[in-house]
Amino acid sequence: MEKIKLTVAQALIKFLDNQFIEIDGQEIKFIEGIFGIFGHGNVVGLGQALEQDSGQLIVRQGRNEQGMAHAAIGFAKQKLRHQIYACTSSVGPGAANMITAAATATANRIPLLLLPGDVYATRQPDPVLQQIEQSYDLSLSTNDAFKVVSKYWDRISRPEQLMSACVNAMRVLTDPAETGAVTIALPQDVQGESYEYPNYFFQKRVYRIERTPPTSAMIKDALKILSGKHKPLIVCGGGVKYSGAADILSKFAEKFGIPFSETQAGKGTIISSHSLNVGGIGETGCLAANTLAKEADLIIGIGTRYTDFTTSSKWIFQNPTVNYLNINISRFDALKLDGVDIIADAKVALESLFNALSESDYQADWEGKIEQARNDYIKEVKRVYSVEFNSTDFVPEIADHIDRNAVFSEFIKLTGSSLTQSRALGVINETLKDTDIIVGASGSLPGDLQRVWQCKGQNTYHLEYGYSCMGYEVNASLGVKIAEPTKEVYTLVGDGAYMMLHSELVTSIQEKKKINVLLFDNMTNGCINNLEMEHGMDSFGTEFRFRNEKTGNLDGGFVPVDFAMNAASFGCKTYKVKTVEELKAALNDARKQTVSTLIDIKVLPKTMVHKYLSWWRVGVAQVSNNKRIENVAIWMNENIEKAREY
Repeated sequence: MEKIKLTVAQALIKFLDNQFIEIDGQEIKFIEGIFGIFGHGNVVGLGQALEQDSGQLIVRQGRNEQGMAHAAIGFAKQKLRHQIYACTSSVGPGAANMITAAATATANRIPLLLLPGDVYATRQPDPVLQQIEQSYDLSLSTNDAFKVVSKYWDRISRPEQLMSACVNAMRVLTDPAETGAVTIALPQDVQGESYEYPNYFFQKRVYRIERTPPTSAMIKDALKILSGKHKPLIVCGGGVKYSGAADILSKFAEKFGIPFSETQAGKGTIISSHSLNVGGIGETGCLAANTLAKEADLIIGIGTRYTDFTTSSKWIFQNPTVNYLNINISRFDALKLDGVDIIADAKVALESLFNALSESDYQADWEGKIEQARNDYIKEVKRVYSVEFNSTDFVPEIADHIDRNAVFSEFIKLTGSSLTQSRALGVINETLKDTDIIVGASGSLPGDLQRVWQCKGQNTYHLEYGYSCMGYEVNASLGVKIAEPTKEVYTLVGDGAYMMLHSELVTSIQEKKKINVLLFDNMTNGCINNLEMEHGMDSFGTEFRFRNEKTGNLDGGFVPVDFAMNAASFGCKTYKVKTVEELKAALNDARKQTVSTLIDIKVLPKTMVHKYLSWWRVGVAQVSNNKRIENVAIWMNENIEKAREY
């Protein structure tokens, strides 16, 4: 048996460079490259290996460990989980920065390989720089924190352990039902230790992504429950997109007259103008889907996790006879809501169900309500997209008890802008081309986008909402651009999320991967401000205000930020927008640029899109000296009684 003497780090890189997947007969190199930020815990180990021979792996330099890992997630998500980037960091704080990204990947079922440096396996120099010492367990390091947010975790304390760790890492990364973050912790001394590895460890490996078919018993159960239902409603989740099941879903819906709604991950699988597409569903759902959800007697959930935003905290499906038919590659998700389960690939499951149901004369009977719901929805989209500020009698979409006249006057005086958020969104939606990709994750924008954004092309809607991670937006856009280099990529991000993390905007300049950041600045964490006031509170801790010397509280004037100046310092082409005309001009000019751009859009608070016929369960105070909060608590408890318990 032939062997080759390599360090652990060199062997790891050689292994990663030769991993492939096969799907539908197409072979794809699985790991395109590695994002890295090098410190003392990985630079002379993994860094040396990459310098010596990185093979065909592309090495990209990150600016923030969380940010580069978000870029890797964005890449893998846009590639429909068929390709990934690994991420390496130094020990301690560098590794800890990636924990949030690991959680984001796992929550969203996106493959992410993390290779953090670790403390010495020998413990001889302990405690080393950036090491946490726990007196009750000296084997612990920062990297143990990854266990909670990883689908597979390992630590290489001896060189020969690398082989089984790598094989198991790939097992999880390439499993559609189990994928998520995979963490392999690499002690800094072990990275440089040598071992004679067998050559067969480095042979080309191809992991076939099998399209698991449903059993005949599963299809039989599905036909049985369908036969007694007249108003089925499909919930199209991310699993439909990852399976490539758009065409068969369209065919299935059209054949049997079944409308389909969309989760955040599922939106964009089929274009919005499809006659049976009733749009986003749930707490951030639209008028059409949420109207039909109240009457549906069967929910066909395809590739969805049924999060509380999709189900409105298990409240929105209110037909007393409603049942659930769940098609999912994951048994864990398929068994939710006591559903009849089809544990299979979405595409082949729909094909099987289509063929079986075609043998009957089954037709859904919505009695013209699908067309009516879509017509009402389209009118509503046009309405909110045309909302403009009127200084005399303007009532914003979010009409809560804030002193809006004072807030509006202050904002307009400070910024010179009275542009509404929904109007700006409408202009953007109308201007962008069919192939342009939008990216978002947090704040009020995901709600607006799921409710009213019209997808004109497939796979052009890239929202991270499994974890709703502030700071994902700009950084993931870089990953999306790497995945789709010929397309324009637009980040839709609020001021709060931009300030939290936008590190890889600099990397986009370095790599010459142009992204366009559309920054909505209302000087507030707007969606949480809406949430607290909707539930009886006053505006507290969510507006970005100076500390008031008289009151001692954060209730002074708004804190103005020139985001265009910030991005310009990185080398971006920037624009300041206060009117519709300026926004249109900026969008048109940004398309001509070859460097990343940022459009600083000042939008009035409270002018995002309101919710439609939904409810969301939050932990409201059951005792309060505020009568509004007491009333909300009563209302909340009444609605809890209407929600399904599990």
